[in-house]
Amino acid sequence: MLKGMTLGQYFPGDSLIHRLDPRTKLLATIALIAIVFVSQGFAGFLLIAAFVLACAASTKIHLKFLIRGLKPIFFIIVFTFVLNLFFQTGGNELVRVGPVRITDQGLRMASFMAVRLILLVVCSQLLTLTTSPIALTDGLETLFRPLTVIHFPAHEIAMMMSIALRFIPTLMDEADKIMKAQKARGANFETGSLIQRAKAMIPLLVPLFVGAFRRAEELALAMDARCYRGGAGRTRMKQLKFQGIDALAALAILMLLAAVIVLNHFRVF
Repeated sequence: MLKGMTLGQYFPGDSLIHRLDPRTKLLATIALIAIVFVSQGFAGFLLIAAFVLACAASTKIHLKFLIRGLKPIFFIIVFTFVLNLFFQTGGNELVRVGPVRITDQGLRMASFMAVRLILLVVCSQLLTLTTSPIALTDGLETLFRPLTVIHFPAHEIAMMMSIALRFIPTLMDEADKIMKAQKARGANFETGSLIQRAKAMIPLLVPLFVGAFRRAEELALAMDARCYRGGAGRTRMKQLKFQGIDALAALAILMLLAAVIVLNHFRVF
C-alpha cells in the first residue's frame, strides 16, 4: 500500500500541463474539485473523467500510475460505498438479508459517492505530479499575497504546505523500508485482532517519527546555512507570468463547467 502513494511526487516533463503557470494549475484544480461537487449525475462524472484522463495522457503519465495512487485510500472508498449502500433505504428493493436491505437508490448513491471520491483524488494527483515543489510554493505564495494586508504570513504558509506535501512520498518510502525490516525480524502486521495489529504498528511508528524529526532538523540546518530568513526581500530566479496557454486552460475549465451544468439541467443519467 505504501508504494502506491503518489501524492506529493513530481514527474518532470515538457507537456502543456507542465508549462502552465502554477497559479493556473492551483486554481484549475480547485475549480475541478468544485465541478465534481456541482455534478449531479454520472454523465457529468464521465465528462470530468474524460477531461482529466486527456490531461494525464498529454503529460504521458500512465493510467496505471493514477490507479495505483488510489490504493492508499481504497479502504475509505470501500467504506464510503458500503455506508451509502446500506443506509440509503429509498427506492426499489433489490436484495434483503434479514433486516438489511439494498435498494436501487442506495446502490446508485453508493456508486455516485465512490466515483466522486476517486475523481477528487485523481484531480489532486494531477496537480502534484505536474508541478515542482518550488513552483507550487511560488504559486501558493502569490495567491496568498493579497492576505498580507492583514499580516497573513503568505510565504511561510506556502513553504510549510509545499514541504509537507513533498515529504509525503519520502516518509512513505521510509515507512515501507522500516516495515520490511520489521517483517524480516518476525513482526506480523497482517494477522490478529484489531488491537493486536495496532500494537504491532508501534515498532513501525516510533522509528518513523524519529526519522521524520531528524529529517526536519536536517532541513532546518540546511536552510539556516543558506541564510534563509523568510519571504521578506527574497527574489526569484524564475518570475511567474501568465501566458496564452493559461488562458486556454481557463477557457477549457469554463467549458467543462458549462457542459456539466447543461447535463445537470437535462437530468442525463
